[in-house]
Amino acid sequence: MGYTLIYNGTLIDGNGNAPVKDGAVLIEGNKIRAVGPKADIPVPNADVTMLDAKGGFILPGFIDAHVHVMVEGYDLNKALNTPFSFRFYQVIDRLRRTIDAGVTSVRDAGGADPGVKMAVEQGIIVGPRMQISITGLSITGGHGDSWRLCGQTVDDFFMPYPGMPDGICDGVDSVRRKVREVLRAGAEVIKVHVTGGVMSPTDRPEFTQFSMEELKVIVEEGKFRGGIKAMAHAQGAEGINQAIRAGIASIEHGILLNDESIELMLKHGTFLVPTLVAPVAVVEIAEKKGTIAENVLQKAKESIQTHHANTAKAYKAGVKIAMGTDTGVGDHGTNLRELGLMCDIGMSPMEAIVATTKVAAQCLGWDDRLGTLEVGKLADIVIAAADPLADIRSLEKTDNIKVVMKDGRVLKDIR
Repeated sequence: MGYTLIYNGTLIDGNGNAPVKDGAVLIEGNKIRAVGPKADIPVPNADVTMLDAKGGFILPGFIDAHVHVMVEGYDLNKALNTPFSFRFYQVIDRLRRTIDAGVTSVRDAGGADPGVKMAVEQGIIVGPRMQISITGLSITGGHGDSWRLCGQTVDDFFMPYPGMPDGICDGVDSVRRKVREVLRAGAEVIKVHVTGGVMSPTDRPEFTQFSMEELKVIVEEGKFRGGIKAMAHAQGAEGINQAIRAGIASIEHGILLNDESIELMLKHGTFLVPTLVAPVAVVEIAEKKGTIAENVLQKAKESIQTHHANTAKAYKAGVKIAMGTDTGVGDHGTNLRELGLMCDIGMSPMEAIVATTKVAAQCLGWDDRLGTLEVGKLADIVIAAADPLADIRSLEKTDNIKVVMKDGRVLKDIR
């Protein structure tokens, strides 16, 4: 295994520590062997590839805890007139854009199957490390049910196919079987819609889905399969609170969370993945393309201010916040827009960076090997040209992301 030394940059390690000027990272193979001031890094007596950061900022690879790599935008008519297999070719460009944005790991919240993950892992396509949920569980008439008022089930985002089970289930026995089907298909996290949502055709964010008994079965089945965790699409307060009590590990969106939600999250150590950019993206799509149904657009507009205010309350109370975007609603490669919105609700730039590195890794259960620049961890590293602590939104510009390394391999270098 060869060595690489990244030097001549300011280190931001993902732990929230003060930046280290003239920092360096020594990599052996795919792991970090030393990190700190360059003067303290022992350079081995062997061939070392020297990677000059050119005065930039050296950070851990960013993690997005909520994406949908198999979709992008929202255009029902276009989706209905596109061959099914075409989506697998489209994902190649989406994953490349994700890497170019500095995002080296993602949790896919529905849509990606093991074949997509395998294509990345085997180097057939370039993309981030993936944790997949296969498909989201939903009650009949819930957020994951694509039945339309015309009487037809028209799925513009996800449709069942071999390896992609239908996620609809009702009642304890049906839910238990469906969880087992999703786990059999290769789910590494169980996605469940515990409330309605902005994008669904026949419900609203405040509507509650699944009983407490059904939610407990979901969590229980995950524990039986080696401790696989559950993540909850949860926008209404009642559904949020039931999900936390049932033992679900992360609340996605959390638009209408209340004081009880915050108390429960603090008590149970539940993560909040706000996806602040998601409803903003819905409104932008409506303005630019006109492809958003009026009822969906209205729900998005109603949610934005409340979403930001309640996320701010959770942050101030000390809830663990991991960065996630729901990208797929908006464009892939724009993931780091979320960091600016997180700062808008009160987080500091350093806290936003920690949310998309260390805390996001904890949320995915990958903090033993990812999320921070520390000895023994995998070499997922980003070099940014501009100082993100001075301007967090500089990270939104992919031209400012000069180098992206994943697992010790440089996948982008535009220095």
